[in-house]
Parts: sequence; C-alpha cells; structure tokens
Amino acid sequence: MEETPQKIVDLAVTLVSTWGLRVVGAIAVLIVGLMVAGLTRRTVVRALRSREVDATLVPFVSGLAYYFVLIVVVIAVLSLFGIETTSLVAVLGAAGLAVGLALQGTLSNFAAGVMLLVLRPFRVDDVIEVAGETGKVEAIGLFSTTLTTADNVRVLVPNGAAFGGTIKNYTATGTRRNDLVLGIAYQDDVGAAVAAIEGVLARDERVLDDPAPAVFVLELADSSVDLAVRPWCKTGDYWDLRGDLTRALREAVEAAGCSIPFPQHDLHVIPRRESA
Repeated sequence: MEETPQKIVDLAVTLVSTWGLRVVGAIAVLIVGLMVAGLTRRTVVRALRSREVDATLVPFVSGLAYYFVLIVVVIAVLSLFGIETTSLVAVLGAAGLAVGLALQGTLSNFAAGVMLLVLRPFRVDDVIEVAGETGKVEAIGLFSTTLTTADNVRVLVPNGAAFGGTIKNYTATGTRRNDLVLGIAYQDDVGAAVAAIEGVLARDERVLDDPAPAVFVLELADSSVDLAVRPWCKTGDYWDLRGDLTRALREAVEAAGCSIPFPQHDLHVIPRRESA
C-alpha cells in the first residue's frame, strides 16, 4: 500500500517526460502554423495584386494556399506523436471518402467554384443575376460567391447554385438596349407621336447612334396603340437613361397632341323588350 503513491508519481513523471514535451511542441506548432498560414494568404494576395492578376482569382488562390499550409501543419503535429505519414495517407483516404459522402453539397460548391474560375461567366465588379439574386460581384470564394445588391445588402450565393443555374451578366458587354413601351390613344396621330419620340432620342447624348434606336408600333392593344422605344446606350448609363426617358417621352407625346390612355371598356346597354 505504501508503494502505491510512489507508483502514481512514477507514472505521472513518465507521462510528462514522454508526452508533455510533445503536447507543448504540438501546441507551439499549431500556433506558429496558423500564423504562417495567415501570413501566406496575405503574401499571396499582395503578390497577385502587385502583378495585376485578375481580381476574380485572388481570393480563390489565396484560400488554397491558406488551407494547404494548414494541412502541412496538421501532418507535422501528428508526426510529433509518432504517427506515420504513410498510414496517415490511408486513414485520410478512408476518412476523405466518408467526409466526401457527408459533405457532397460542400464539395460540389468547391467544384463549381473551380469551374466558375475556369469558364469565367462573370468577374469581380460585374453586375449579375443568379439564383434569384441580383447584385455586384464582390468575390468568388472557394464555396460561395459574394454579391452586393443595389440597396447595399451582402448576399452569399453557393457556387453550386450559381454554376448550376441561369446566369445573367448585365455588364459583360459595353452597351445595353433599353426596351420601353409607350401607349397612345387610337384617335391620336401615330406619325406625330413617333416624330416626338425620335426627337427626344436625338437630343439625348447618351443614346448611341450605332446601333441606331428603333421606334415602331408594337401592338394594337385593348385600350391603346403601343409603341416600342428601343434606344441603345453604354452599360453605365442604362438606369439613368431609362428613368429620364420615361418622363421625357411622356411630356413629348403630350406636347405633340397625343394622350396616354387609361385602360377602358365600352359598355353598351341594350334595353329589354316589353313582352306582348
């Protein structure tokens, strides 16, 4: 019974001498490794930006570098505890299969992120519509794409949803066409209305001459003759031009003696015949 405390002390000394330094070393390696991973990410970002690499690639490549360093750190920590790297690879392979099955969505987002960077359907600073969201692309990450909407809301769209759905890129080209519809009454002079509309378009410097704007009768609707107004402009002028033309066209056609009718119905009352 008297030897029991001594055995406990001896066991504690053995454990501390055997594993204490390894635990301390593992903690030190983890701390240093995290610092090195962060430094690596910042260095990669600075290097890519200094070489004027496409901003779309910067967060993706720096993220890969960061996680690569972390993997190396984890392997180094495990080696401190005497775990063979060859057996570790086999364990990681089996674990990777299990994790892959459990994280199919995450891995598909990663694969979709790679495809987005390869195919480049959009870039950083493009304005796009994807997965029901519209906004300016801030970053394409490993697993999600970051958008900022027109009302300054930050939206994260999973890369799988972005790559697997329809993508509308509003700023991929330098020009856009405004599609406006203006209705006039049936008794109005169509020629006068068209001339007034063409005058407004000719006076606005934002309207491009090539391609030339088009004005034509689009439809004979229930309550109006609908005129299509389709001017082209630079992409950056799209919304300002659209708002200004909506007001200017109304004022122009009214000044030309035309009216913009409200929806209306003609009601004919047929008197009931008196029965004999």
